[in-house]
Amino acid sequence: MAFPISRPRRLRRNETLRRMVRETRLTPDDLIQPYFVCPGRGVNRQVGAMPGVAQMSVENALRAARETHAAGVPAIILFGIPQYKDAQGSEAWDDNGPVQRAIREIKEHVPGLAVITDVCMCEYTDHGHCGVIVGNDVDNDATLELLVREALSHVRAGADMVAPSDMMDGRVAAIRAALDNENFSHIPILAYSAKFASAFYGPFREAAESAPQFGDRRSYQMDPPNGDEAMREIALDLDEGADIVMVKPALPYLDLIYRAKHEFNVPIAAYNVSGEYSMIRAAGINGWLDEERATMEMLTAIKRAGADLILTYFATQVAQRLR
Repeated sequence: MAFPISRPRRLRRNETLRRMVRETRLTPDDLIQPYFVCPGRGVNRQVGAMPGVAQMSVENALRAARETHAAGVPAIILFGIPQYKDAQGSEAWDDNGPVQRAIREIKEHVPGLAVITDVCMCEYTDHGHCGVIVGNDVDNDATLELLVREALSHVRAGADMVAPSDMMDGRVAAIRAALDNENFSHIPILAYSAKFASAFYGPFREAAESAPQFGDRRSYQMDPPNGDEAMREIALDLDEGADIVMVKPALPYLDLIYRAKHEFNVPIAAYNVSGEYSMIRAAGINGWLDEERATMEMLTAIKRAGADLILTYFATQVAQRLR
């Protein structure tokens, strides 16, 4: 029916009507809060490029975990900053490292909060790349063993889920086999399956102290123009045993979130990455836009595209708003 019989504005007249016919609903259960955990005590070091985000020592991470859980967010993801770095990133599997200690503390004191851990070498290596360097490149197969050691260390500490973010070929299969062999077959894997070599990671590299010391990551992270390849990467990770697959970043790749949901019909995660967060925060601080409305619009768009889970630095404050 055409105008004047059809008038779509009728259902937009007030907030009650708009809420009644709303098609996409964002809830705290959709969100995962990232934390950066570092050595020491009493550390709450603000990240300059990410206002409101900090590197935290374990006791402060526990305090933040309590706040996140109280807001209704079901899960966090931990990134570690080591005391020392070396060529292999050996502190990644140190059972007394910041991530491992944070896992134990959070699971003891906030047992209802799911703890996911990022599994990658870039924060731990002195060269800032995601694996073993041979020549001037990352050796894919040599890196798999290190990722397995890191994942097992996290799970032994009590992690509920591991999330390999390195983009090495075969890493999901290697981690799945290792977990199963160690009687951790119940532990799910959230795979960073379609992770692009993006300019939007800049603020994260300050937060995680993980900038490459030479070259870049384009030989292992995906080329941004490639959508079909992203679907192949997701299919491979699912075949290797991934339980949840991720598209990263979120905003420039909403089309791929949509495609992945419709092509695979499995749980899809999307990472609302540091650059996306920092753009909104900077614009809000400067009064260039309404930060609260822009945040809600952005996260709703990510969910509308098909994401079941959204990793976002806004998670706790948005959940407090939604409750």
